[in-house]
Amino acid sequence: MANISAKSEVVMHFTIKLEDGSVADSTQTSGKPAKLVMGDGSLTDNFEKCLLGLSEGEKASFTLGPDDAFGQSNPDNIQHMDRSQFSGDIPLEEGTIVAFAGPSGQEIPGVITEVSGESVTVDFNHPLAGQNVIFDVEIVSVG
Repeated sequence: MANISAKSEVVMHFTIKLEDGSVADSTQTSGKPAKLVMGDGSLTDNFEKCLLGLSEGEKASFTLGPDDAFGQSNPDNIQHMDRSQFSGDIPLEEGTIVAFAGPSGQEIPGVITEVSGESVTVDFNHPLAGQNVIFDVEIVSVG
């Protein structure tokens, strides 16, 4: 039975949970496992390191701190913007996720954290930045 190595093709189920047990993301909800090639950028290096050496059928659980998961919350990623910069169809309410075009055309999501008069505060940090996460995996196949 093959173990996961640096170039393996991996099919797996995963669940990312917060310390309080709430689920942030899971392939179990759709019932469809994720497929990736190690090193293809689908997962961060630290998440991939958790998988190295695991084999088909194996289940494992890893707790990752912010620096090993989604990074620390960076105050530079919190922007104060003028209300006029938003199109009329976006609800300007706390918790609304808005997408902006980045410098190379990629979509950059942000979460509105405060609306005060003409000022809208948008947090562009990953929603799980600054959090410890639990990474549960079940390896379906290794190629």
